[in-house]
Amino acid sequence: MGDEILPFRIDIPQSDLDDLRDRLARTRWADELPEGEVTDGVQKGPIQPGWEYGVPGSFVRPLVSRWLESYDWRVWEEKLNAVPQFTTEIDGQRIHFLHVRSPEPDATPLILTHGWPNTVVEYLDLAGPLADPRAHGGDPAEAFHVVIPSLPGFGFSGHTTEKGWGAARTADAWHELMRRLGYDRYGAHGNDAGAIVSPEIGRRHPDAVIGVHVNQIFSFPSGDPAEFEGLAEEDMQYLQFLQTFVEHAIHDRAQQAQPQTLAHALADSPSGQLAWIGQLLAGVPDPDLVLTNATIYWLTNTAASSARFYYENAHEEKATEPSTFPIGLASFAYDFRPLRRFAERDHHNIASWSEFDRGGHWAAHDAPDLLIADIRQFFRKLR
Repeated sequence: MGDEILPFRIDIPQSDLDDLRDRLARTRWADELPEGEVTDGVQKGPIQPGWEYGVPGSFVRPLVSRWLESYDWRVWEEKLNAVPQFTTEIDGQRIHFLHVRSPEPDATPLILTHGWPNTVVEYLDLAGPLADPRAHGGDPAEAFHVVIPSLPGFGFSGHTTEKGWGAARTADAWHELMRRLGYDRYGAHGNDAGAIVSPEIGRRHPDAVIGVHVNQIFSFPSGDPAEFEGLAEEDMQYLQFLQTFVEHAIHDRAQQAQPQTLAHALADSPSGQLAWIGQLLAGVPDPDLVLTNATIYWLTNTAASSARFYYENAHEEKATEPSTFPIGLASFAYDFRPLRRFAERDHHNIASWSEFDRGGHWAAHDAPDLLIADIRQFFRKLR
């Protein structure tokens, strides 16, 4: 295949959609504790047990009903197909990507990497404002040529067929993708898994990357007691919160340990697929965005291969030297934020640090105005 880049259009057979509806209609629901359960002799009802047991039926059942009764995949298929899409093969893996070239000739190339369990849908509504700010009330001098790839093993990139597709190998693939598109110098942005991949591009290809913008910096205490000296009580409480989050982040632990085990169930049950990704997408404000992501994972049967990213990344050799490329953070109110002390230990060139009083883990969905503005201000001084 060489360096060939092929146009791509999503065209799901109706038979696949009919099969999805049939499976949804025949969902066998998991049992749950009854309303008004009695614990230690005290009546706790009449409310259904909450999320402490995991994703509850009160979240999944209404979404499955919506999936069956009102959600229209064809609407979203058309919306996706309105954006130029392509595929190419890099390092033996098919890579699907959106590519929106700016009408501004001096636009800065920018590659945006989505997270799990999101897809390229994460940045679908950002592509236009970033590529053509003039048409969206912005400054044309801040335009980007926008590239939005599907992570290897995710969505329309299809299954991975080899071991080793963690963040480092993905970063090399993204650099090769940008080279094939004619972009010798470019910026990178990422959220969630994308906030792991994007800094790797900067580490591995510093001569090409002008800067990296992320929604999270994953810098945590090393275990050295000296690192805690002088920390405010508020910061210590926040570290405790992070520890609790890590301990209860079942998607992270399960997919690092045994990604294939759970995938057998997800590949056979769209309701199960929805529940599994719902643990992180529950905060997305538009339920159809959740259903679109679930539909993409289902139709492409990429539950297993996307989960393997966690395993591969956990077993990948990590860089130990601090990074020196410019990095910028946009930290949103309802997401976990890093402590700057640890971020500066791992990144010696923090060029921008923004904290916002709204927005969550999926800021591209619930605070796109803030995210777009922060991406623009970060790269403004690096162009």
